[in-house]
Amino acid sequence: MPDILADMTTYHCPVDGTRSETTALTWCCPVCRGPWDLDFTPARGITPNALSGRADSLWRYEEFLPLADPTISLGEGRTPLVGLTDTVSAKLDYLMPTLSFKDRGAVMLAELARRLGPDRVVADSTGNAGTSVAAYCARAGLACTVFVPEGTSPKKTEQIRAHGARLVAVPGGREATALAARAAADEPGVFYASHVFNPYFLHGTKTYVYELWEDLGGLLPDALAVPVGNGTLLLGAALATAELHALGLIEARPRLIAVQAEAVSPLAAAFHAGADDLLPPGAGGPAAPTLAEGIAIPRPPRARQILAAVRASGGTFLTVPEDRIREAQRDLAARGFYVETTGVACWAAVREGGEAVAGSVVVPLCGAGLKSGMAG
Repeated sequence: MPDILADMTTYHCPVDGTRSETTALTWCCPVCRGPWDLDFTPARGITPNALSGRADSLWRYEEFLPLADPTISLGEGRTPLVGLTDTVSAKLDYLMPTLSFKDRGAVMLAELARRLGPDRVVADSTGNAGTSVAAYCARAGLACTVFVPEGTSPKKTEQIRAHGARLVAVPGGREATALAARAAADEPGVFYASHVFNPYFLHGTKTYVYELWEDLGGLLPDALAVPVGNGTLLLGAALATAELHALGLIEARPRLIAVQAEAVSPLAAAFHAGADDLLPPGAGGPAAPTLAEGIAIPRPPRARQILAAVRASGGTFLTVPEDRIREAQRDLAARGFYVETTGVACWAAVREGGEAVAGSVVVPLCGAGLKSGMAG
């Protein structure tokens, strides 16, 4: 029987170089309190043809993943790629076990937590990450507590409770919710299943790109449009394209087109100001309510990495106003796709074309419309 901890590697802090074993429950850098990165590089590559007959889940990309011999799965991944226009295709990541792309990262966190055997798992979310972590903890037999902001969609909180997780609604919005979860994560015996701070989540989201690479016969589109709040899908995409390029499996990396709601766009403001990090609070204008609640993150902890990844790809940031989010949701519904308002942001950004989205582009439809309903 394989040693379930044999393939574990180490965390490192991208800011100050501090290191920690992944077998520890240290959820952030103890020096700067920033997110961890992971010491992991795929040792070898494969061709798309070699994947035939493998598990029909993201675990089929075992050469590229930092956990071997997994036992946790709900059949996540392998979502369809469907054309929207002659140049734009949509990857239907809302067709996941919990109806959002967050399953890609949550399965990695649940598998890691299962190996570490904590007393309980803690997560924080505006809804989708919480529902996903709750489901995968249920699959793994792990006690789970999910912190959400007050006012989170009732459909999402219902789903979290249905999976047996304890739900804690926090007054004060997304940042207050994160602070409450992190205080709980500092307690002994707690595994913080953070989709922001734990890099195993990013190694799950990167399978989004590996699936595109497989489905397109070893190729990738000219650009990947990605909704960005905390940046977990974008940073996963950047990881995958870097790995594929380093292994000689693609000739060039796609441009990363990062999309934010105009109402909450701190990364776009920093990018277009030429900054390497977030601007001082208030410098990019005050945040306002947005239909795209899943990307309404005023101070994302991985901001520097996100900005650097977009620049390195030759990409850019686009922002979308609320009326275009509404229009995009209605337009997709008329085409047969019922997607929640955060999940339509990329289609809202690219549907009108323009130089930034020239060439072939893939947009993710990240969450099902059933989770929050149609925008008013």
